[in-house]
Amino acid sequence: MGRRGEFMNDISLILEPPFARLRLDRPDRRNVMSRAMWLALPDLCVLIAENSHALVVILEGAGSHFCAGADIRELETLYRDAEAIRDINEAMQNGLKALIALERPTIAALRGNALGAGLALALCCDLRFCADDAFLAIPPAKLGILYGFAETHRLVQTLGPSRAKDLLFSGRRVECAEALAMGLIDRLVAPDELAATVSAYAGELSRLSQHSIRGEKIAIEAIAGGLANESPAFRAMIERAGAGEDFVEGRSAFLDKRAPEFRFRGRLDPLG
Repeated sequence: MGRRGEFMNDISLILEPPFARLRLDRPDRRNVMSRAMWLALPDLCVLIAENSHALVVILEGAGSHFCAGADIRELETLYRDAEAIRDINEAMQNGLKALIALERPTIAALRGNALGAGLALALCCDLRFCADDAFLAIPPAKLGILYGFAETHRLVQTLGPSRAKDLLFSGRRVECAEALAMGLIDRLVAPDELAATVSAYAGELSRLSQHSIRGEKIAIEAIAGGLANESPAFRAMIERAGAGEDFVEGRSAFLDKRAPEFRFRGRLDPLG
């Protein structure tokens, strides 16, 4: 399948099987997120979900920055009254939920600025790879607004309460080495190696069992969401994997001492 691009309100979706690249495409504005971009994000995620050849999603920014946050030029209009605030918050939450709901692995490639709403997007991805000249910050305290509940919840889950308070109270700049140490990012590389490192890792994932990867993603999200004991649905998911075609292929490849050719591209049921 060849390369295909979908462009919606300054976000590009580039399908390069086995990858889908979601690119924030306003390099002249450091890829700040507009209301139109939030509204476009769910539709782009639907296109990814419908494409069985896109096995790994890479979220990136055009140019030298990932995302410098919300579009400050829109804030006066978007926060003009309670109804407008509800509208933009709903648009943001729908976009973030759509990204989280993708059943395939998602990787954020961070370079330059990763601020506020940009960091909220990155935290919705499964993994965050970062160039070592990047910096991260969450500055609502410098604007007199609040970070959303869902965004704050993910930040607390990722860092713990004390570190989340530090970042939200101060809005301070976090250099990438500190971000790695605190668990805000997962891998740190030189700026000129970021794209190749992300692509190589994503390529490795695409060659493994998608049944296993998608099932593990569902399991980890359920546990992070509070599932404390094995549920009947969890047990059934494990049993289906053991009876699935990917296990047959993986076992045969191991015995034959060859590379497996996994074919599963389907959807798995959520755990509820």
